[in-house]
Amino acid sequence: MDTVRRLPGHLAAQVREFQAGRRNVVEPRLAASVVVLREGEKQEPGALQVYLLRRHLDMAFAAGMAVFPGGGVDPRDFGSPGDRADDWLGPAPEEWASTMGVDAARARALVCAAVRETFEESGVLLAGPDAHTLVTDTATEQWEEDRRRLEAREVSLTELLAERGLKLRSDLLRAWASWLTPVFEPRRFLAWFFVARLPAGQETRDVTSESVEAGWMSVAEAITAVDDHRMLVLPPQYCTFLELFDHTTPDGALGAAAAQDLATIEPGAVLDGEDAYISLPDRFAALHESVAHRMRR
Repeated sequence: MDTVRRLPGHLAAQVREFQAGRRNVVEPRLAASVVVLREGEKQEPGALQVYLLRRHLDMAFAAGMAVFPGGGVDPRDFGSPGDRADDWLGPAPEEWASTMGVDAARARALVCAAVRETFEESGVLLAGPDAHTLVTDTATEQWEEDRRRLEAREVSLTELLAERGLKLRSDLLRAWASWLTPVFEPRRFLAWFFVARLPAGQETRDVTSESVEAGWMSVAEAITAVDDHRMLVLPPQYCTFLELFDHTTPDGALGAAAAQDLATIEPGAVLDGEDAYISLPDRFAALHESVAHRMRR
């Protein structure tokens, strides 16, 4: 996994500064990211497709890297759907809190941020008028104006859904993992990763102002692109690719989420001469070796 674990020179310098006591630990910000899934061309390992965005090179965090739709939790997310029972369909914030090991307010904010950021960055909206119905076509001019208003913070998710007579569908999400940015980073996030199936009738759109391009890749293509140095990702994204490799359908991945270890993963850093490496749990190295072996066959 050297293509993911080896740190670029500027991050290696940050590791040295931190270990020398010249860099303070930054308090992490809550964040949510959603792995939007759709069927691959075949139902076989590695064929499942994920939606990725490549961030602008001038972004302060993860510049030039491929990421899933997502971003930081905003104060408005704490007052989003879930405050009233009729605003929220699916597992309640208290149930999410039990699953994720956080308090209900934080769980509500993370789920709301996941839904909001997915709509802002891909045009996909996980909402519907009732527990059996989903929004379908969100590519109209009216929906694009609503997406723009949400991204510009002119309206909250609560207000937008109320205007449309919709409710947040928390049942369409599953918690997948929790990652904490290493202590030597100047910008840190406690990021929760969720998985969701692309709703029938909706299409992703390259709409966010934070990316230069966006599109679908199979899990196997994404792993190969990183290994061949054709795509840059952070460790959480690469490890998610590895974890999804054996799931051949979106429903299979969502079903497997219940067995995921949701304990927060905090990568460390190891200096080796002039180089520095991210230290990840051993299970990812073993998983990488297993996936790489099967991809070579």
